[in-house]
Amino acid sequence: MYSYQIEKAVQAAAALHHNQYRKGPVPIPYVTHVFSVFLLVQDYTPHEDTATAALLHDTLEDTDYTEAALREDFSDAVANIVLAVSEDTSINDWVARKKEYVRSVAEGGEAALIISAADKIHNMRSMIEQYHDDVPGYLEAFSRYATDGLVFLENLQSILTEQLDNAIVAEFQHVYSEFNTFNQHVNEQKNS
Repeated sequence: MYSYQIEKAVQAAAALHHNQYRKGPVPIPYVTHVFSVFLLVQDYTPHEDTATAALLHDTLEDTDYTEAALREDFSDAVANIVLAVSEDTSINDWVARKKEYVRSVAEGGEAALIISAADKIHNMRSMIEQYHDDVPGYLEAFSRYATDGLVFLENLQSILTEQLDNAIVAEFQHVYSEFNTFNQHVNEQKNS
């Protein structure tokens, strides 16, 4: 899928996430995550607004881009999807923030569910890949995901299974199973 809107979103994502890096042992530009989510989303839906929102899914949460600018630059439809998959950063408690995120995604419709699934699939794969031989590094960077994060992802998996009739659900379940196994290994090493 290529269109003027997609090109505009690619440019916006690259500019807005400029000088941001993924958390991890190697300084990987953050925009690689955005493009990975976009590519995953394109495997599971032909909808341009969903693909556009995938490219912009972290802009409201992680940059100074505003909702008003997003609506003006793209559309209300794209902005509503991005809002549905954006965490409420005003909620300081991590568990409460993740619960609110799951509620928002659940109410956000098919596009939000697909983007959320793709986002978490890429995050889980990245954590497993980067930390498969570095339990201390993983625990330092992502300790929440060895405990509360698994509950969060399980809750998201339940919402995806209940509300989304799309093959990305099976992919999410597969990756979540691998991630859960990885975290069991982490917790065994941590407790030994």
